[in-house]
Parts: sequence; C-alpha cells; structure tokens
Amino acid sequence: MRSYTLIKERNYNEILFEIKEDVAWITINRPQVLNAFREQTLDELIEAVKSIREDASIVAAVITGSGDRAFSAGGDFQAMMKLNRANAMHWNDRMLGLAMAIRGATVPVIAMVHGHCMGGGHELALWCDLVISADDGVFGQTGAKVGACPTVGATQYIPRLIGDRLAKEMIFLCRTFPAEEAVKIGLINKVVPKADLRRETEKWCQQMRGYSGQTLRATKKSLNFESDELYASWQQGMELLAEIWGSEESLEGMNAFLEKRKPDFHKFRLDRKIKVDQYLNDLDNDLNQDQSKF
Repeated sequence: MRSYTLIKERNYNEILFEIKEDVAWITINRPQVLNAFREQTLDELIEAVKSIREDASIVAAVITGSGDRAFSAGGDFQAMMKLNRANAMHWNDRMLGLAMAIRGATVPVIAMVHGHCMGGGHELALWCDLVISADDGVFGQTGAKVGACPTVGATQYIPRLIGDRLAKEMIFLCRTFPAEEAVKIGLINKVVPKADLRRETEKWCQQMRGYSGQTLRATKKSLNFESDELYASWQQGMELLAEIWGSEESLEGMNAFLEKRKPDFHKFRLDRKIKVDQYLNDLDNDLNQDQSKF
C-alpha cells in the first residue's frame, strides 16, 4: 500500500509546508522581500495546494507569510520586470494555476494575514475561501502606482465583495484598508489581535474538523459556481496584463518604486496626445489616403 506520509516529506525552497492536526499550513518564506513571490514561489505554492488531495484526512489549508511584516507584497518586481508580451503567459498561467488550485481544493482554504497584503498578495487572499487578519493587516491594490494591472482576481472579485464603487476607489485611487475597516466593508471575515492570530485560525480549523467534510467540499463547489463563471474574464484579464508587462510605462513604475522616487507616468499621456493629435490632424486635412494618386 502506498505511504501517504510522502505529502509531509516534500522539501521546498520558497515556502514552508507542514501538516499539523489535519491542517495543511503553507507559508511563503521570503520575508526579506515581504514575501513577494516569483515564478518558483508560485510553482511551489501550486504543488503544495494540489498535494492536499493526497491526504483525505486534511480538514483545511492555511496560507500565510513568514516574518512579522507581511502576508505578501505581491509579485517580486525583480521577476516582473523581466516579463513582456512574448513571455507573459509564463507568469500569468502560474497566477491562474494557483488561483484554480485554491478554488478547486477539496477543503476550505484560509488566508491568515498579518502586515502588508498588497497587490498580487491581496489577490492571493481573494482566491482563498476565508480571510482572517491580525490587527496590523493592511489590504490594498497598488497596481496603478507601479504600472501593474490587477486583473487576475482583483477586478473580478473585489466588486462582488465590497461593491462596484468602493472597488473602483480601491483600484483607481489605490485606497488601502486597515484590517478593522476591511472587516466592516466585507473584504475580510475577521480581525484579531496579532498575538492571537494563529490560535484563532486554529479554532476555525478545529471547528470545521467537527463538521461534515463532504458537505464542506460540496458547498464550496456550489458557493463558487457563479464566480467560477468569471473564468472568461480571467482569460481576458491575463491578455490585458500581457500587454502591460514590459511596456515603458510599466517599467517606469517599477523602477521608480525600486529607486524610491515618484514615477513620471504623465509623460506617457503626453506622448499619446502627440500621436492622437497627429492622427486627428491627418483626418482633418484628408491625409489618410495615398496623396500621390490625387
């Protein structure tokens, strides 16, 4: 008979993974970059989440970040700045793959948040079924500040959680929400003192341990039915994102962040204005045809 203890013996470089009291604990282990993830991190997260199906005794999974400062700051700029239209699918497919692994997991997946939960890190929390946060948690979508585009979960799910108007404020104005406010608007489920975060998360897991596993699995699938129909929007979002990666405007935002300066995005608007003005001038002067033939 196959030994199912193999699930507990995997070795990872970018994450920590353990099964404790029938709960899978998955920790992004890159505290030096606020648990920002790169392709290798995403690969390991996908494998860890998918491995849960190998042990039918698992009650729930918990995703968190190591260190004291962040759940996850999102994508690692050193990785994202290497992306472009030609290779975008290698990143985007991994993001979609992790989202689908979490949403397709046979048990509830909990995001246990502390500190920064921003950008792609917040999308990671959005993919989870439940979100519990320490009182130092901060949630936000800062893509517009750095030239990124939160179209792999954020634009699809946030309006359904907090409403269209507030979602647009969060994305267009990069508004952030401290945990106490996030729970009030429905962005997360619960906020607890930081010292109690692990204990309160364990309480949730032990509570579910006393419930029917097949009911939790079936109702998770049913609850996700409507949002699963957003798959086409995810595909569109990844294609939109592919046009963003590697653009001068995107690189300006990320370089500015790394260089600790304010990005100059307006120069790209002015450049586009010149091009549009030239186009409209050609229209007005009947220059949109071969002049040599007239």
